[in-house]
Amino acid sequence: METRSQISGGNQIKDNSRSSAEAASAAISDSIARGKDAVGSAAKDAMNSAGSDLQSLQADLNGLKETVTKFMSEAADQAAKTARVVSSQVTSRVSDVAGDLADRGSAMASTAGEQAKTFASEVESMARRNPMGAIAGAVLVGIMIGLLGRRS
Repeated sequence: METRSQISGGNQIKDNSRSSAEAASAAISDSIARGKDAVGSAAKDAMNSAGSDLQSLQADLNGLKETVTKFMSEAADQAAKTARVVSSQVTSRVSDVAGDLADRGSAMASTAGEQAKTFASEVESMARRNPMGAIAGAVLVGIMIGLLGRRS
């Protein structure tokens, strides 16, 4: 009888160890399922956060693009205005200088004309006072012109 009670006690231990192994297995399976759900939830949250961060980044880049476009447009407008002002100033200065040069040229031409008239009247009065000297001078000038014409 003792043997039977030992056998039945051994069976009881085996049953207890089977049920504790099944309970441990169920607990491990349950823990794995919870871990899997937690990892899936964390990944989903990370994806949602990354998506909203990406949208925010896209909005920031679009804003930056608009700002740069506006800046370039304003810079081009300012450069065009500056070029017009500088061009106007240069044109004004060139016009003033050209007008000044024209006035000086006109004054020089007028002075040269007056000097030529004065020289012509001097030669005429000299020829009236001394006609032979004028004829001799004209002959000498003619000979010199003839000699210069031969050389070239």
